[in-house]
Amino acid sequence: MTETLRVELGERAYDIIIGEKLIAKAGEHIAPLLKHKHIIILTDQQVAPYYLHALSSSLARQNIRYHPVILPAGEGTKSFAAFSELMETLLAQNPERGTMLVALGGGVIGDVTGFAASILLRGVDFVQIPTTLLAQIDSSVGGKTGINSRHGKNLIGTFHQPRLVLADVSALSVLPARQLLAGYAEMVKYALINDAAFFEWLEQNSAAMLQGNTDFRIHAIRQCCAAKAAIVAADEREKNNVRALLNLGHTFGHALEAETGFGPELLHGEAVAIGMTMAFKLSAALGLCPPQDADRVEAHLAKAGLPTSPLTLRPRWDVQRLMTHFDHDKKVKDGRRTFILARGIGQAFVTQDVDEDRLWRFLAEACGM
Repeated sequence: MTETLRVELGERAYDIIIGEKLIAKAGEHIAPLLKHKHIIILTDQQVAPYYLHALSSSLARQNIRYHPVILPAGEGTKSFAAFSELMETLLAQNPERGTMLVALGGGVIGDVTGFAASILLRGVDFVQIPTTLLAQIDSSVGGKTGINSRHGKNLIGTFHQPRLVLADVSALSVLPARQLLAGYAEMVKYALINDAAFFEWLEQNSAAMLQGNTDFRIHAIRQCCAAKAAIVAADEREKNNVRALLNLGHTFGHALEAETGFGPELLHGEAVAIGMTMAFKLSAALGLCPPQDADRVEAHLAKAGLPTSPLTLRPRWDVQRLMTHFDHDKKVKDGRRTFILARGIGQAFVTQDVDEDRLWRFLAEACGM
């Protein structure tokens, strides 16, 4: 079973292909897109032992010259220092403007590869081959690229669309349970934004999907990719607040990630799960959302095995520091913080009208102060 859908962006439109054993056939899909039969593969030390040989073999069968670059795993690869070193490594391969980069890995590799492709020789093509659930349903689609700053996550980057996304669900079979759940949080996000029916489907089928049901995985990944593709087509560069909806849970989540140093204490998807719970609870506290919907969201995420409260990690958080992180959020506009809140499940909206004192009291209660 293979699903294909199109991200409609005019001359920059591209396909997302979802199915099994796609990495072993990647060369067949990539070859027609090449301007020059030279590819540089970017992957990391965790992914390379599993999939680099299969990808390399598929390229070799198409007589495509390739060179692998194996990076350290983790958010440290998204630092300025690491990125500078990467660019020198890429330039040492004597790339041409027809050279293509291929991202083989999770969200970190995808973000870094996309950013590198957008500025290498003033822009080269790249392909996303995401190997984590989070990357397959979210970060590999839509053309957002970036690296981190000490001021926050993904504050340095570009919009640069891939030529193709190959989401191989077979790769999920070796994904650690914690990473799989982190991706699942982003899956729930799509349902909570504007698809209450999909949320009901997840309530009924998520256990089987997480345990390995391939058809369910392909269906759910397609649902998410189709939702994101529609949003990206409507608002590629976040000009009219449509794409900002994809940040449901992220304003809170990114602040928590920044406080933990973007390290292993809190994975991005885990931060989003906490952030979505907080967004719904704040919405309920402000009288915008039925309390039972906030409870339902929290119960579903907790049942899946995801954290839903900052207190899961630490008994106390510094509210002022979290507020400061909000001020560095990419969605700040005219000096005002932007939040994605909800009127109910499947009814997310963007607002800048959150009272400072009310927000402080909410955070103080949520964060043990």
